[in-house]
Amino acid sequence: MASTNQGGKQPLLEKLQEQGAQLVDNVQGSQAWSSIFRPGSIFRKGYTDSPRNRSYVIMNSVLYHLHPVKVKRHAVKVSYTLCLGGLSFFLFLLLTVTGIFLMFFYRPTAAQAWDDIYTLQTSVTFGLLIRNMHRWAAHLMVLSVFLHMARVFYHGAYKAPREFNWVIGVILLTLTLLLSFTGYLLPWDQLALWAVTVGTNMMGFTPVFGNEVRFVLLGGTEIGTDTLLRWYVLHVLFVPFVTVIFMAIHFWRVRKDGGISGPL
Repeated sequence: MASTNQGGKQPLLEKLQEQGAQLVDNVQGSQAWSSIFRPGSIFRKGYTDSPRNRSYVIMNSVLYHLHPVKVKRHAVKVSYTLCLGGLSFFLFLLLTVTGIFLMFFYRPTAAQAWDDIYTLQTSVTFGLLIRNMHRWAAHLMVLSVFLHMARVFYHGAYKAPREFNWVIGVILLTLTLLLSFTGYLLPWDQLALWAVTVGTNMMGFTPVFGNEVRFVLLGGTEIGTDTLLRWYVLHVLFVPFVTVIFMAIHFWRVRKDGGISGPL
């Protein structure tokens, strides 16, 4: 009787293992999996785990792809790329440098924020110039990132095997808009106060946890110094940090997926 039960369980176990292996093969063979895990990744189907292949994965890291040995000639033509990706990156660096300068003269409190901005524009040497550079660079970055994505879409460069990098680009566009919006609030003038009011009210309608999100962003139930401090931290620390991470992945995948040309 014991042998019969054991014999009945064995085929069932083998069947479950076979179905599990088939499910794994189907997932790893799907287009979504192939777009995320490119050749050279230990998660790709058919990868042989060996010391040599492990070193190959390490050599294909982000840092090594930032400066490739060879680049396709047509992929660097200004008439094709319009240098929109490079322009977006340059504007991000410009915003970083000018933003650090502005941080020396700005205090994120409701009582002092506007006075600091006014002092920066009227009493600090080159203060008005640096602030305008920061403001216009932010506007131009939003425009250049949008045009860059439009160029990629027009040339069909979002298609396989670049689908995952297109998703990264969409995330970067969202982060760019967040950087612009959070910086728009820092002067703490009437425009900023109404922008905070409208933005937090919109987020308050998020399903399930909308009220909690609004409370966290406001730092309480009303707009005040805590609100400004939270948006300041988002603007100068959290959002830029996340943006740098996604930019590094984006640059790496541009090289890894075969340049910036159209669909293969």
